[in-house]
Amino acid sequence: MFKRILALIWKELLAVLRDPKSRMSILAPPIIQLVIFASAATLDVKNVPIGILNRDSGEQAFELVQRFHGSPFFSRIIYLQGVEEIKPFIDNQKGVMVVSIDEEFSRKLNQNLPAEVQLILDGRKSNTAQILSGYTTNIIQQYNRDFTAQAGIAQQNAELFPRFWFNPNALYLWFNIPSLVCTLTMLTCLVVTTQSIARERELGTFDQLLVSPLGTFEILIGKTVPGILVGMLEGFFLLWMGTLIYAVPFTGSILLFFLSQFIFVSAISGVGLFISSLCSTQQQAMLGTFVFMLPSVLLSGFATPIENMPTWLQPVTYLIPLRYMLVNTKGIFLKALSAETVWSNVWPMALIALFTLTIAAHFFRKLR
Repeated sequence: MFKRILALIWKELLAVLRDPKSRMSILAPPIIQLVIFASAATLDVKNVPIGILNRDSGEQAFELVQRFHGSPFFSRIIYLQGVEEIKPFIDNQKGVMVVSIDEEFSRKLNQNLPAEVQLILDGRKSNTAQILSGYTTNIIQQYNRDFTAQAGIAQQNAELFPRFWFNPNALYLWFNIPSLVCTLTMLTCLVVTTQSIARERELGTFDQLLVSPLGTFEILIGKTVPGILVGMLEGFFLLWMGTLIYAVPFTGSILLFFLSQFIFVSAISGVGLFISSLCSTQQQAMLGTFVFMLPSVLLSGFATPIENMPTWLQPVTYLIPLRYMLVNTKGIFLKALSAETVWSNVWPMALIALFTLTIAAHFFRKLR
């Protein structure tokens, strides 16, 4: 029995590794995607052009404008000459924000009166606009504190000092890389397992496999293990890239990480074999991969928090293995997640793995 299973596993690995297209689909896309997503898929807002309409020639307004010049978030500042230039500036997307300073700004400050600064933001880029609004608010609040201290004006303000646990500098890369490690591992595992049966059907060897001495359980193991091995190796390689190349700290247990990953890729392998058993061609299998992949990523909490999703949709996320793996991966990377917490996310993945592999075995049995 074990010899037959090992022979099938070896055959599956050779079928993947000897095919140039299969090798490229396993090796190249995850590496390229990790580099691209780590560099481009970021919510950090930097080097953004903005417009400033300064209708005040006073010293205070000039000082405020210089604060924007000294900020690293704004690469180019465009000076507007009148209110009529604001609308075309925003409409034509020359910038996301306009800072408007009226002609009485300095006079009001010198008379200890409240002075207002208007922000006009492009709502089409809502996320960028909100972040820029936060940056600008911090600049103006700091300017206000400095001005009142210099003018000797007594203020009783409550001052907020934020502290980011587990990510002191609030680097988006530290959040993004761990998420990409498990997401790209899922993609690789799906590609290997969904192509498995579909490839044999196209080559005409699947019928020979069904009439061979191999039992249903042996075929299931022989088809599942290669996907698990490739997924584990891919996860290890992405972990190495994330920690050594992108310098993301790994503070937790490597054993807990690989335990979570093993259960995770087992669940994904079951899904892949289920998709593959329904497909007659490799093209159909690849389409099925993306049909499963996109909802899984969107519902896992990778891009948006699950709490922000509609109430009726949130229970569906409990069926997504990536949801649990994201929590474990980010937690093990950044905050040395305890074994108890890791286990609370492992056992749901184990149940999903048991269910998906059972469904795949059922389809194998029907095919025989």
